Amino acid sequence: MGLKADLRKSALTQRRALSQQEIRTLSLQIADRFFAGFAPTAGETVHTFLPILQHSEINTWPIIERIWQEFPAVQVAVPVANAQDFSMTHFLFTPGTQLQENKWGIPEPVNALPLPESEITTVLVPLVAFDLNGHRVGYGKGFYDRFLALLPQTSQKLGLALFPPVEPIDDVHAKDLTLDAVITPEQVWRFGASSAKS
Repeated sequence: MGLKADLRKSALTQRRALSQQEIRTLSLQIADRFFAGFAPTAGETVHTFLPILQHSEINTWPIIERIWQEFPAVQVAVPVANAQDFSMTHFLFTPGTQLQENKWGIPEPVNALPLPESEITTVLVPLVAFDLNGHRVGYGKGFYDRFLALLPQTSQKLGLALFPPVEPIDDVHAKDLTLDAVITPEQVWRFGASSAKS
């Protein structure tokens, strides 16, 4: 069994050892698997995080730009974090949307159209590590735990991970939601009713 704090520390060390080129290559592989297994359809809204590239996070820009180019009837949404109560609000993200960095260096939209959680059909969830039960280790602030709890039950919760699953997470909390799947460069790990890996 593993504790979140220990798993987080180990995974971040492993991630920082990757070069920027390795991050880009792995991110492109994740993008390909997303479109192969979870390509959005007209009228859907895909919510994604914007990466802090200097922190070796998965680069979601290939997914965003491909949606803009190949799926014009699909909306992209991105979050803005509220540091006071660890909540997030969500905004329509288009090629013309201006961005500015927040206190954590995360790009956030400026003067964008707000979107309610009820419109979000798929969420690309950032994580540091995940286990075979579909539980994730994040950065420890709880932003996504609060957000995911507000989504319609039909919304897909897809984690994006650079590395395979870790040993089972020991300190899972009652409010921790299970992901529907996690996309890694090598394969897709599915949980719940459709738990076969692909």
